[in-house]
Amino acid sequence: MQISKRAAAAVLLAHALVLWTPAQAEPRNVIIFVADGLRSHSVTAQTAPALAEVRAKGVDFANSHALYPTVTTTNGSALATGHLIGDTGNFGNTIYVGPQPFPAPSNALVGDFEDDAMLGLMNQHFAGNYLGEMSLLQAARAKGYMTAALGKEGPVGVQDITARDGTGTIILDSAYGDSKGIILAPEIAAAIKAAGLAPAPPPRGAEFNGGDFKTPGTLKANVAQQDWFVGVATKVLLPRFKTEGKPFVLVFWSLDPDGTQHGNGDSLNSLIPGVNGPTSRAAIRNASNDLQALREALKSQGLEGQTDIIVTADHGFATKSLESPGSYAASLTYPDVKAGFLPRGFLAIDMAKALGVPLFTVRGDSVHPTQGESPKGGALLGLDPARPDIVVVPNGGTSLLYLPQANAKALAPRVVDHLTRQNYVAAIFVNDALGDIPGALPMSKINLIGSSRTPQPSIVVSFRSFSTGCADPEMCGVEIADSGQQQGQGTHGTLGRQDTHNFMAAIGPDFKAGFVDPAPVSNADWANTVAQILGLKLSTNGHAIGRVMTEALVTGGPPPAVRPFTLRSKPGANGFVTVLNAQDAGGETYLDAAGMPGRTIGLKP
Repeated sequence: MQISKRAAAAVLLAHALVLWTPAQAEPRNVIIFVADGLRSHSVTAQTAPALAEVRAKGVDFANSHALYPTVTTTNGSALATGHLIGDTGNFGNTIYVGPQPFPAPSNALVGDFEDDAMLGLMNQHFAGNYLGEMSLLQAARAKGYMTAALGKEGPVGVQDITARDGTGTIILDSAYGDSKGIILAPEIAAAIKAAGLAPAPPPRGAEFNGGDFKTPGTLKANVAQQDWFVGVATKVLLPRFKTEGKPFVLVFWSLDPDGTQHGNGDSLNSLIPGVNGPTSRAAIRNASNDLQALREALKSQGLEGQTDIIVTADHGFATKSLESPGSYAASLTYPDVKAGFLPRGFLAIDMAKALGVPLFTVRGDSVHPTQGESPKGGALLGLDPARPDIVVVPNGGTSLLYLPQANAKALAPRVVDHLTRQNYVAAIFVNDALGDIPGALPMSKINLIGSSRTPQPSIVVSFRSFSTGCADPEMCGVEIADSGQQQGQGTHGTLGRQDTHNFMAAIGPDFKAGFVDPAPVSNADWANTVAQILGLKLSTNGHAIGRVMTEALVTGGPPPAVRPFTLRSKPGANGFVTVLNAQDAGGETYLDAAGMPGRTIGLKP
């Protein structure tokens, strides 16, 4: 049978399309490499060559953003689900869980997401899945992908929060071996042994010590522990994925540079060099080396050409300061605090004094600051610790305040007024349900109102940050924080640009090469972008969802239009205002910095 020239041309075109599209039709693999606590500007070809290469040869997300509060599991929940924090309810590494405390041995009204056992309790407490959303790994598993998450305790478990029993996603974190809620399938444990690796990750060496106000912390990066996880990924998982012939999604959560920056011993009680000393630089290089090892293993397995590599950081970093003249808490004496420095729980101590109410630990034990006592890990304020008027939950450079009683609407203005008078306070945000309070902006403006199953905070406080005077304020940022580190060690958590400007880059067959993306992006955008690449559908129980970064994909168009904007609260009685700098792009809002002018790095009043 003869066909027309037009029909013949159509047949040839069809054959050409078939010949030219197998790479596109071939299932993709994805590695999400999270370098915990990596600042965008800390990556150079000298400090971190493998990280710098991905940014230079792939997509450089120069306008990147961590979500606020800028702490680990908060951003981990967004990476897992593609939802903003108002939906995930992971408002901090530690949150208030409601009027009923956790059972023994916790017996507390707060829960810590950086603990495997506590993650299980969180799920029990909140309808079997505290996030209330399907994770990227869960969606990938449902479509036949092999999935795994390795590395840091807490955020690794969050990546597939309902699948930590060894039958689905391979979950293997830094607490594995301590019987804290992670189960490993027998065949994976056997493969680890066969690869010549120890059965569980080694703890950080004896040389790792956070120190105290008289003793410097660690002077070594977390090499041995990280090497074990790299060994599992390169000697066990990637070969297994190759042998199975199935596509995979692997999350590798590097504990460095975060852990080493937190505990570094380069700068005891001094703000310089802070987190810019040799120990912190070694930790950044450690993470870079691990990324390089993963890339080399992909190449040796013949998987490089079909694997997208995404690199992100959960948050930035700063040097911690404990100096805040005028604080009542700092005027007292404590056995574990340098004279004149802020103790743990300083916000709660100052507030209890100002409001004239008793102070308790989160387990209900009385705290007497004038006797050298301070609350660590949170505090309860009120006459009855079983029914506190205020629950203070510290998260480094941010504190979450919950007002759980019926008097919340009357109490909130008093609390805010007190906060505006503390020079360690930079920004104040109030739950929309409490109304408009001078000095504070609504929490909805920073993406903290949504469909969360966990209790919403009533008030969110970001602490003061400042620069030590170098040319790049993000690289010599300092902030006040309520955490276990000493002055001169590292911290994060604020709504300052030193904390929101995380490192983000991507390389692989689906990403443009040598492209600098000028549009704002965030950790909430990754899951949605990967889902688009892999053809997955994520849940939409809540509606605070990140966008697909189409401009970074080879199939995408130009970057979306960007609209920077600034919001200002009404001034408080003493003139205090909260100013917010943000950007709109692709229907999403990205937070740059917020605070009282002069109290926040990167803030443009």
